[in-house]
Amino acid sequence: MKDATNELLKELKLSTFISNLKPMEKKADKGGWSYEKFLKELSFCEIDHRKEMKTARLLKQSKIPPQYTFETLDQKLLSSKVRKAFAMLLKGEFINEASNILAFGLPGRGKSHLLGALGRELILKYNISVYFTPTFKIVEKLLIAKKEYDLENALKRLDKFDVIILDDIGYVQQSRDEMEVLFTLLADRYERKSLMISSNLVFSKWDKIFKDPMTTMAAVDRLIHHSTILEFDWDSIRAMEAKKRKQ
Repeated sequence: MKDATNELLKELKLSTFISNLKPMEKKADKGGWSYEKFLKELSFCEIDHRKEMKTARLLKQSKIPPQYTFETLDQKLLSSKVRKAFAMLLKGEFINEASNILAFGLPGRGKSHLLGALGRELILKYNISVYFTPTFKIVEKLLIAKKEYDLENALKRLDKFDVIILDDIGYVQQSRDEMEVLFTLLADRYERKSLMISSNLVFSKWDKIFKDPMTTMAAVDRLIHHSTILEFDWDSIRAMEAKKRKQ
């Protein structure tokens, strides 16, 4: 009878029911549970397990570097303005508004770490789908897709992510083809899905990325229309940490 029950549960893909069946039966016997309570407790275990599995899958596909976590982010090194904005962004409301997060500052200020940690927390708290990528890598993939006449499908595959984190947008090699596919990505997500972007170049220098002034203006206009701008204008965190180690 047990084997037949297990086979039925396997067919229904209720794996956690199977693993929890015996332990839950003992609890039910001791507590005098009704059939309804017994089924409800098994269902709660199944739901929790599926949430854990989904979170694990989302974390894996996010490609967020493992060192970028909330716990390893030293918020004392951030400005009070950035700390306050970060606390608000952790609520995830900007995603429903298809708003963007733009982090500006010289290298070593913690931009990538903060955006990565924010993305990880959104996955853990809300099961939001996030994709972290150096900008030059996603541009390379989109260029290949364009050459293979598959750019539309490549954009559709990226559309499954609620948030895309484009790290170091200022390091794109800046050829015209690269500029075009990057602009296509920004335009495709405009007012539909969120972007988080880190850049060591302020907007006034984005003509180095997009070459053409009109394209630069159009890209910037789309990004800032709905956005939170974070300025990382303090000393290099890496330099400060090195100084602490020496002391």
